[in-house]
Amino acid sequence: MEYTEEQLEQVEKLASIYMKISDIALIIEVNEDDLRSDIAAQITDVSLRYRRGKALSKVQIRSQEMALAKVGSPLALENANKNLLDMEDDE
Repeated sequence: MEYTEEQLEQVEKLASIYMKISDIALIIEVNEDDLRSDIAAQITDVSLRYRRGKALSKVQIRSQEMALAKVGSPLALENANKNLLDMEDDE
């Protein structure tokens, strides 16, 4: 399916606030199954924008968590360690 630049921008924005695919489809006025399939394909522009939106929010959350870990938050330290292990597993 072809998406307009405006739809792609909305997908990225909505994914960045963790909206469900069904809600995104409703907002950008496309068929939910088509959107879900295109996102799952991982080679489409819409998949890239969806995953990018999520990743950019993860950056913000992990930055905040790292700041808390640096001041000694036990939960943030535990999460930072888990994130590091996940990162190393992905290398």
